[in-house]
Amino acid sequence: MIEISRIYNPPKGNGVRILVDRLWPRGLNKENAKVDLWIKEIGPSNELRRWFGHDPKRWPGFKARYFQELEGKKELVDQIIEIARAKDVILLYGAKDIAHNNAIALREYLEAKENTNAKST
Repeated sequence: MIEISRIYNPPKGNGVRILVDRLWPRGLNKENAKVDLWIKEIGPSNELRRWFGHDPKRWPGFKARYFQELEGKKELVDQIIEIARAKDVILLYGAKDIAHNNAIALREYLEAKENTNAKST
């Protein structure tokens, strides 16, 4: 199971907590963050982050472009999928927008990949 949580929220439940932002969240030290793994390279490119700017009107375009970027990050995608097969995973993000952020898009991408892999076996 893959859950999503804003990194500033207190940890809930058990699961491998994976920060999926390219930048470390402001005002949060690594000791208090309770992050098990930081895969910053899985986050959207700096160019894409700047273009998106957390503008909900750009959400469909952001997802399409981010999914294209993720196609080139197969090892990182597979790493998260493998962890999620063994344990619950919590994707952590720092954005204020809880409906339009890279963790939500990444989960959608990961679940689609996992479903595709399950159908092909």
